[in-house]
Amino acid sequence: MTAMSMTSLLTWQADGQVGLEGVRVVRGSSGFRALGRMIRPGAGGGFTASYRLVIAEDGGVQRVSVTSATPEREKHLTINRTDDGFWLLDTGSGSTRGEFDGAVDVDIEGSPLFNTLPIRRLGLHREMGDHTLPMVFVSLPGLEVELVEQRYRTLSALDEGGAAVVRFSCRDVTADLVVDSDAIVISYPGLANRVPS
Repeated sequence: MTAMSMTSLLTWQADGQVGLEGVRVVRGSSGFRALGRMIRPGAGGGFTASYRLVIAEDGGVQRVSVTSATPEREKHLTINRTDDGFWLLDTGSGSTRGEFDGAVDVDIEGSPLFNTLPIRRLGLHREMGDHTLPMVFVSLPGLEVELVEQRYRTLSALDEGGAAVVRFSCRDVTADLVVDSDAIVISYPGLANRVPS
């Protein structure tokens, strides 16, 4: 990664179903920012969701704001990580504070971008590693928040083609993620594949 700022527009197509995620990512020498939208048509009308993400200098999530909408309702959630390691969750009608077992990452259900965060922070695309991590998990479209445990294990570090493979597992889901030289997910089998730019 260079010291200069770099901006990308990325798009993922859902694997085996109708759905898109588009995101603008601004990467710099200390963290990055992202603005994204997900569209998932489906039974009952499906949902759309948008998010704003700020990654701190330490590679952990500093702030994420999510809005989801179904035909019946719209919901909003903002999550901030404080300097003392706590998380502040605000739904607009009340806020809570929690430690979430020391988690520094957030995962939004169904978004391959958020799988990038721990891989990038830990450098798992560049060198072999195996980490089991506490994760602040946000469901879609309900925006329910819970603590989950996720494992990321490097299967192959960056090759000459600029790709690495990291095995992700959480509960009963296991997938071998292909990521690029910036650790951004190219392929998440069963979930989504990045559309070539």
